[in-house]
Amino acid sequence: MSLLDALSLGDDYPPSAFYFKVVLGATLGMTDASFQEVSGMNAELKTEEVVEGGENRYVHTLPAGMKARTLVLKRGIAPFTSPLVIWCRSVFEMDFMVPIVAQPVGVYLMNVQRIPIRAWSFANAYPIKWEVEKFGSTKNEVAIENITLSYNYSNRLI
Repeated sequence: MSLLDALSLGDDYPPSAFYFKVVLGATLGMTDASFQEVSGMNAELKTEEVVEGGENRYVHTLPAGMKARTLVLKRGIAPFTSPLVIWCRSVFEMDFMVPIVAQPVGVYLMNVQRIPIRAWSFANAYPIKWEVEKFGSTKNEVAIENITLSYNYSNRLI
């Protein structure tokens, strides 16, 4: 059986990492734009070391809370009408005259039938960095923007 036959039969293991979508809470489930890359989907604990008096063979490593969480979205520079661009502009260009609106973000890994086979939700996300990658006159590449979101916590849904 070829790889194409396995994909057409709905065999989703191992899943491909290239077919995904990102959904913002403000877009009411609609996909904002195609993203080239999503990174930062991880969880990590902060730890603290505690030395026990009289014990010289080891040091206790204890959990001390979660590390700061960020999700990085990478895509071609989007138009002004993009909900994500509107959201970023409200955060970075309004000089805090309007409150920052946190919203849920969903990342869905899709199969060839466009059905989510893995899903993650990110609660209370808001933009903390909006960067345009450098331009180069000797390159023939798409102009890229990176949007870094901070979020409270994430859940794997599927």
